[in-house]
Amino acid sequence: MQNPITSDKLAALEQRMAALGIAEADLLEKFVRGSGAGGQKINKTSNCVFLKHLPTGVCIKCQMDRSREMNRFLARRELCEQLEAIREGKAVAKTQAIEKMRRTNRPRSRNSKNRTVADKRNLSQKKSMRRSPSGD
Repeated sequence: MQNPITSDKLAALEQRMAALGIAEADLLEKFVRGSGAGGQKINKTSNCVFLKHLPTGVCIKCQMDRSREMNRFLARRELCEQLEAIREGKAVAKTQAIEKMRRTNRPRSRNSKNRTVADKRNLSQKKSMRRSPSGD
C-alpha cells in the first residue's frame, strides 16, 4: 500500500509545529482502539491516535483513516489547528458553538413539556370559541 503522506506534507507540518513551538518531546501519544462503524477491523486494531500536548493540556483523538500513520499525521495537524485557534481566541467561540448544539439537542424538561401542552390546550380552546355556534 502506498503512503498518501508525501514528504512535502510532512515537512510543512514539521515547520508549522516548530512555528507554534510544539516539540515531539511535549507530546504524549497513545494508540487506542477506535469506536464507531467499521466492525471487526475497528475492534481488533489500535489505529486510533490519542495525542496530548503536555504544556497546554490540549487532547486530540483521531480516527479518520484506517492507517495508523495517516491518523498520526492528521492528529498532529488537528493539534496545530487547535493551538492556533487558542492563540487567536477562536477556541472559545468553537466551544460555545458546541455547547449551544448540545443544549438544543438535549431532551426537554418535564416542566417545559407540560408548559407546551398547556399552551396548545389554550390555543385549542381559543380556536374552538371562534367556530360558528350552529349545531350542524
